[in-house]
Amino acid sequence: MRADLLKKTRNIGIMAHIDAGKTTTTERVLFYTGVSHRMGEVHDGNAVMDWMEQEQERGITITSAATACQWRNHKINVIDTPGHVDFTIEVERSLRVLDGAVAVFCAVGGVEPQSETVWKQADRYKVPRIAFINKMDRSGADCLRVIDMMKTRLRTNPILLQIPLGTEENFRGVIDLVSMKAVVFDEESMGMSFDVVDIPEEYREQADDARRQLVESVCELDDELLECYLEGDSDIPSDKIHATIRKGTLDMKLTPVLLGAAFKNKGIQQLLDAVVDFLPSPLDVPPVEGKDGKGKAVIRDVDGPFAALAFKIMNDPYTGNLTFIRVYSGKISSGSAVYNVNADRKERIGRLVQMHSNQREEVKEAQAGDIIAAVGLKYTKTGDTLADEDNVLLLESMEFPDPVISVALEPKSRDEMDRLSKALNRLLKEDPSLKVKADKETGQTILSGMGELHLEIVVDRLLREFQVEATVGEPQVAFRETLSKPVAIHYRHVKQTGGKGQFAEVFIDVEPMKEGAGLEFVDKITGGSIPKEFIKPVEEGVRAAMESGRLAGFPVVDVKVTLSDGKFHEVDSSEMAFKMAGFMAFKQACEKGRSVLLEPIMDVEVVAPGEFLGDVLGDLTARRGKILGMESRSGVQTVGVRVPLARMFGYATDLRSLTQGRATFTMRFSHYEPAPQSVMEKVVAESKQSGGAHGQGEV
Repeated sequence: MRADLLKKTRNIGIMAHIDAGKTTTTERVLFYTGVSHRMGEVHDGNAVMDWMEQEQERGITITSAATACQWRNHKINVIDTPGHVDFTIEVERSLRVLDGAVAVFCAVGGVEPQSETVWKQADRYKVPRIAFINKMDRSGADCLRVIDMMKTRLRTNPILLQIPLGTEENFRGVIDLVSMKAVVFDEESMGMSFDVVDIPEEYREQADDARRQLVESVCELDDELLECYLEGDSDIPSDKIHATIRKGTLDMKLTPVLLGAAFKNKGIQQLLDAVVDFLPSPLDVPPVEGKDGKGKAVIRDVDGPFAALAFKIMNDPYTGNLTFIRVYSGKISSGSAVYNVNADRKERIGRLVQMHSNQREEVKEAQAGDIIAAVGLKYTKTGDTLADEDNVLLLESMEFPDPVISVALEPKSRDEMDRLSKALNRLLKEDPSLKVKADKETGQTILSGMGELHLEIVVDRLLREFQVEATVGEPQVAFRETLSKPVAIHYRHVKQTGGKGQFAEVFIDVEPMKEGAGLEFVDKITGGSIPKEFIKPVEEGVRAAMESGRLAGFPVVDVKVTLSDGKFHEVDSSEMAFKMAGFMAFKQACEKGRSVLLEPIMDVEVVAPGEFLGDVLGDLTARRGKILGMESRSGVQTVGVRVPLARMFGYATDLRSLTQGRATFTMRFSHYEPAPQSVMEKVVAESKQSGGAHGQGEV
């Protein structure tokens, strides 16, 4: 019985670039599956899945929202994810727990930058996908162009299951290439009802050609079908084509592509059919892998002891924290005790609730394959594993990128400082991509995030939702520091204060590493010149020194530190002495190794009408932008460029002014690279004026 339920469960996410129509598509899914009785619209600010005030005001999705619905006797757990690059972390943690995904593409814009980002994330987690080309009723809509972009930009194998019946504003339906029938949407009911009819004669030749291409693509995945096809049997039954498409989708060898216009209600029922037909159930995905209590690799299927992953924490004003979990094996019930493997703490499940956006329905238990929210978990953070205490399983956690931008917060009173601290602690639980530090020199709280919009939303929530009264500084770039050349350092720490002294002597070699390497600490001590219990304190001292570089107090990154030799004193040596030696030795290495400032570089894509191209290019060049390429798309010019983040503040306003509000842009982090001397000198001078210490000590 349980296997039958799992077979009829789909855990899917809906993902796309901003403005591709992702939330509108989700709203139509909820309407047709009976979850909501009216269709919310993003532009009206009443979309069911965009429930936060900030989402409704801006018309964008900020936080991933979860809901459950029914279609063809199947339960579909749906997560609507954000399209804006600043909230990529929401997509990341959603994909970590989903079995399948629907990628929505605009029929005019095609594969846009954030589409590429989320597609790569889905590749990383091996999530099978189907694609929905939306806005087929728009001027300039071209599904074949989108197919070509999917091949070149996403390196996937898209298979068209439908071709359009009518183009642009005359789009009235689709021709299903599997059943070879036409689906005509009723214009009077705004596409909410449709008729399945024979293919119109004027489309017969086009449909036959498209069907032939579909059959050829499908036959490549099945030896038996290929043999039939090569022997001249092109009339392959629909059910065999259907089964092969499903297998190819699950094996990630192809991506089925459907067409529609969500705003006009066209193509949604067919999309839901495809979700049921082609995307995996929890039984179709490999058993979950993890480690047992002794660190040994373990594979656990759905019938094993309880194991779940906490993938999202949501602040709730009535119940405290809501912890979203994906159950991978076993079952859990309200009031039961669970074991947090990461925190090594017992937790108690107060209540279990099935979420519908920000509405909820209480349930008694959850089983393998369910995505559910738990009330009452006190110690659980994003990425923690919950398991049965007698059958420990530690699931792979999630990695979150480092923030690239920060703002300074200054509470208006001591009471507000306490309120701010509590609010930030709750927000940090919700959003692991946020970082908070205290600047001891200025007394300010430094809040760091993934972009201007990200920080703007968080600050808005602090002021409005948590009612914190604070002064907010201008956004600042999160620079980094690293060494420009390898150095060898000998440091001797001696302190005599009358009683027991402090003694530690270390020899370290420090060399710069490639971007993203972090700290590689190598212990090459031989012959017991430093006892083993003092090695770790040296590393701790180095790590502490890396938190604040010599140029402007920014963190030092990407270095290899080799501890090659040292000396100790049987009486005066201690862990603290060696920690201090590691700290001071690394500070000297930064001085001698000529630290350089690293600045974040952003990948920017600007879409502007051709008549404004010259002004746009001139402005980007003035911002130290490096043009990567240009492409003409449907009457507009698309410019790819890399620009330092420091030169992109306020760009949205400037671009609107340059192009009479007709251009758009997207921006995402690319990499860090050494800043020019002039920039470095300016940042160092500003740091000295403001007291210097960027981000010392975690709050």
